[in-house]
Amino acid sequence: MAIDPQLLSIMVCPVSKAPLREIDGWLVSTDPATRRRYPIRDGIPVMLIDESEELDSEAWESAMAQGEGQ
Repeated sequence: MAIDPQLLSIMVCPVSKAPLREIDGWLVSTDPATRRRYPIRDGIPVMLIDESEELDSEAWESAMAQGEGQ
């Protein structure tokens, strides 16, 4: 279940305030310094820092490349 595009357009990463991209059931921060991703559970974004994960550089770059076409 995709996040409404209008909602996604106003959501930001709680850590960096960078825009987010929805990729494979996660909201991924576009900030290369923090590389955070937040889960989407049952169609609801979980925007808690404690529930997020930090991607390594390679995984983040791959996610960003994948998200460009979405």
